[in-house]
Amino acid sequence: MKLQSFCFNPLQENTYLIWCEHTLDCAIVDAGMYDSSEHKQLQDFIESNNLKPTHLLGTHAHIDHIFGNWWVKQIYDLPYYLHPSDVVMIDRSETMAALWNLKYSPSPLPTMDLAHGDTITVGESQLQVRFVPGHAPGHVIFVDEVGSQAIVGDTVFRGSIGRTDLPGGNHEHLLQNIEAQIFSLPEHFVLHSGHGPSTTVGYEKANNPFFQ
Repeated sequence: MKLQSFCFNPLQENTYLIWCEHTLDCAIVDAGMYDSSEHKQLQDFIESNNLKPTHLLGTHAHIDHIFGNWWVKQIYDLPYYLHPSDVVMIDRSETMAALWNLKYSPSPLPTMDLAHGDTITVGESQLQVRFVPGHAPGHVIFVDEVGSQAIVGDTVFRGSIGRTDLPGGNHEHLLQNIEAQIFSLPEHFVLHSGHGPSTTVGYEKANNPFFQ
């Protein structure tokens, strides 16, 4: 699958488009668009590459990863896939926006539940769902085995891991789940994180200070 990243919103979140090269069907992953200029940036890329949005996928539902959900619903009306344990994050999102003084149009609730072991079919391509809680209670990752890559949200970053001091976080669970579900992937797999640059399984196993 082909992939394009966009850095959006005041929290510098990575939103991803991932698409099947044959059908041009695409999934929007973690829609973090914050304002009309960011909506336009995503829409222009979709239109200029003749992509056909078919899915809205959420690794988790912290507010920086769902700012654009309302817009996606209005423009594309896609089925929204999220692990049910993270719906509570959507319920809290208006409170979080007020706390951080951020503008926010409430996200729709998910229409499709995600579970560990699910397969999401986008065109002729597939994404494997793995459950990796710890940063958020319902956090999942999306693995493109054919493309040797995974969208890992806020589980692991280049040289770091996701914070676990937010409601629903658990530091020990996050470390255990990264080792079990991410470090079990082949070392050459590219990991596309929710913030910052991409990395690889091998680099993090060798260099991430949380695992030395």
